[in-house]
Amino acid sequence: MMAQATYVLCAVTAFACAFLLLRAFRQTGVRLLLWSGVCFAALTLENVLLFVDRVVLPDTDLAILRNAIALVGLLFLLYGLIWEAKSS
Repeated sequence: MMAQATYVLCAVTAFACAFLLLRAFRQTGVRLLLWSGVCFAALTLENVLLFVDRVVLPDTDLAILRNAIALVGLLFLLYGLIWEAKSS
């Protein structure tokens, strides 16, 4: 029960971060906020898949898919950080 609550809270927290970052990007136009928001959106999806993997479908292993989504999100953030460093 505690693990399920942790999975849900992690997904909700990542979603809140993505929402706030993307909203701030829309208001200010700062590109680093966009890349951070996209990263947290991917982490939200990764956390939702973690819940599905561990709770809904415990017999299936979605670890590769979850890790691939997290990697893509972090690569977006890395790209944004490098882009902003070159721009300044």
